[in-house]
Amino acid sequence: MNQAIRERTKWFMDARFGMFIHWGIYAIPACGEWVMSQREMTNEEYEQYFQEFDPTAYDPKEWAKLAKRAGMKYAVLTAKHHDGFCLFDSALTDYKATNTKAGRDLVREFLDAFRAEGIRVGLYFSLIDWHHPDFPKYGDRHHPMRNQERYKDAQIDFDRYLDFMHGQVKELVTNYGKLDLLWFDFSYDNMRGETWRATELIQMVRKYQPDVVIDNRLEGSGENHGSIATVEPLICSGDFASPEQIIPPEGIIDENGEHIPWELCATMNNHWGYCNFDHEYKPADMLIRKLVECTSKGGNMILNVGPDAKGRIPKESVQILEEIGAWMERNGESIYGCGISEIPKPEWGRYTQNADTIYAHVYEAPLGALPLYGIAPDRLEKVYYLADGSEMTRGEAWNTVLFQDVAFVSLGANPVFTYPLPDPIDTVLKIKIKKGSRLCPGMD
Repeated sequence: MNQAIRERTKWFMDARFGMFIHWGIYAIPACGEWVMSQREMTNEEYEQYFQEFDPTAYDPKEWAKLAKRAGMKYAVLTAKHHDGFCLFDSALTDYKATNTKAGRDLVREFLDAFRAEGIRVGLYFSLIDWHHPDFPKYGDRHHPMRNQERYKDAQIDFDRYLDFMHGQVKELVTNYGKLDLLWFDFSYDNMRGETWRATELIQMVRKYQPDVVIDNRLEGSGENHGSIATVEPLICSGDFASPEQIIPPEGIIDENGEHIPWELCATMNNHWGYCNFDHEYKPADMLIRKLVECTSKGGNMILNVGPDAKGRIPKESVQILEEIGAWMERNGESIYGCGISEIPKPEWGRYTQNADTIYAHVYEAPLGALPLYGIAPDRLEKVYYLADGSEMTRGEAWNTVLFQDVAFVSLGANPVFTYPLPDPIDTVLKIKIKKGSRLCPGMD
């Protein structure tokens, strides 16, 4: 991995868990952030939501407190999505929150609130803009006017659009203090790379925000996981890969086989923006295990919430985040600063590792003692329940003598008996290894 990327992403890879916030005037029709495209709405038809937007319940301080309770270390807000509406006070457009009934810069309030809670902050910015007159319309795969013949021969000045787009990014990186993360979205077909004048854009960003962590979507969207997977990536290739709604089977590696930073972006239900009929929420236990999976593969998880038109995070999301937070409060040590273990994945769960400390994430109660696959008995120093710090009992007994190259621990007093897991979601064991030799015979 490029050394500059390694240094920039150190905090990011230690943080592991973040909050994504998709919010805008599309919360009013309440069927997701792509409603303008899906319904092929004109700017005039979509204007009603701009006129109606009045988020009287918007309180980013409460959002930030919720993120902190959930154990999230960073947060990213959609400063502008594909519809072109800005939550920030851009001098380059009138299509912004300060000109709605909200009457104020909602991005600035977000940044202030999350920084106050010690949470690192990032902004999402759409490279495409369905509201701008110089963005391609007819024949574009996504534009709401893609099928309207009246735009077939329309004259546009795409360079004028790029000047506008670059100018808005400059506003974000110069007017709002230090940003920890920039999340560009998205590239498709021939709309990628230097079509966006990407090198020029990133050079400008780095001039004002040299340490900001940037995703890889100037070159490709979520399906192009490996676009930064080169030893010397292009300046516009980004600092991390961004798979969407899927966890890579083996993490993501570069052409030399070295693991690179990546982040799963995932929704809590099936939509990014608020959708009042989508109640298919993923349960907390599933999301906890997916966070563990990402960590065990060297990746992050940024989990989305879609506040409603008034600015409230849905109660289902709040409840799930509170449950995740309760688990993270007891077990976050096995996530923060952790990554791929040198020990292969066990059949009962997963391992994460931080330096010489190994964390066993046990999902399935063993019959009898729990085998710590990959760890030799004489290498095992101590094992603790991470949640409360209590020491576990060794599990070697008369019925384990045929497996002398594997250490065992017991979930109860008698190593031959079977006991339930203390935490059925994920019982985390903190494993201390004696220094000086290999974990298991035959392992380097």
